[in-house]
Amino acid sequence: MAGEQGQRDEQNAPVRRSDARRNRERILEVALEELTRDAEAPLSTIARKAGVGQATFYRNFPNRDALVLEIYRNGIQQLAEAAPELLATLPPHRALREWMDGLARFAMAKAGLGEALRKATCRPGGPAKPAHDPVVEALDLMLRANQDAGTIRPELTSDDLMLAIAGLWQIDPTGDWQPRTTRLLDLVMDGLRTRPTDGAH
Repeated sequence: MAGEQGQRDEQNAPVRRSDARRNRERILEVALEELTRDAEAPLSTIARKAGVGQATFYRNFPNRDALVLEIYRNGIQQLAEAAPELLATLPPHRALREWMDGLARFAMAKAGLGEALRKATCRPGGPAKPAHDPVVEALDLMLRANQDAGTIRPELTSDDLMLAIAGLWQIDPTGDWQPRTTRLLDLVMDGLRTRPTDGAH
């Protein structure tokens, strides 16, 4: 009997892990929306709207700071993982443009979470905000792929591009931000493209 029970538990383990992953993703999705609207949104409200019990919620996120920082870290991770995935399925210039759309969404989420992030990281002894290194590495990967393909200027660096799109962080995330970010990123892409050599017609 004990052996049969152990076998059943082993067979059910992938299902439990899948359920746990979906619960975590749903909590992050709802929390991003709620905390963008109100940095002090009750955690109980987030759990209820995510469709999980309090025990499940606190097993994933023991406090507000942990939740806010995980939303931010998750956004960084998604951007980092998206770069090689996009390059594997799209031409380099299209992959870069789609990745920049993801960066715009991250910028809007970061702006909307600004107050919650400040509260999470500014408390004495509180946790530090996750570093942007994975995002910069993903951008470097995108730039190298495009430069190798000859689609963007060879002298451009990730610092150049981040400066060029700094306006993303000035757009109001509570307004109609998507058309504005699209126009801005289209302008940036036009500026990145290679140009004919001097004297060419």
